[in-house]
Amino acid sequence: QFELVESGGGLVQPGGSLRLSCAASGLILEEYAVGWFRQAPGKEREGVACISSSGGSTNYADSVSGRFTISRDNHKRTVFLQMNSLKPEDTGVYYCAAGWPSKLRVDLHAEYDYWGQGTQVTVSS
Repeated sequence: QFELVESGGGLVQPGGSLRLSCAASGLILEEYAVGWFRQAPGKEREGVACISSSGGSTNYADSVSGRFTISRDNHKRTVFLQMNSLKPEDTGVYYCAAGWPSKLRVDLHAEYDYWGQGTQVTVSS
């Protein structure tokens, strides 16, 4: 059974930082590209960042570029999302997903096959 489990979410003040983790079981994660996506209440799911299977290529949404960093440790079968300078508009449920998208672009969420259950991130004072 394949499973992706996100962790690291929580409540943080504007300007703060969080580090999300996405751990895989039953899945050879190093064979897949991995993306982070988020969904705020009343809004559609949007891509945040994605990383190639090797970790050599990344892509970010304009709204997080320069603040968020995606990385992976294939030995630990884990992908990370370091989020700095958080803003209230970053609030939402963050999901990680694994797949073989046709291109490494954050808007191709429909091309990811395996999804985690999500972790809540709330940025508020």
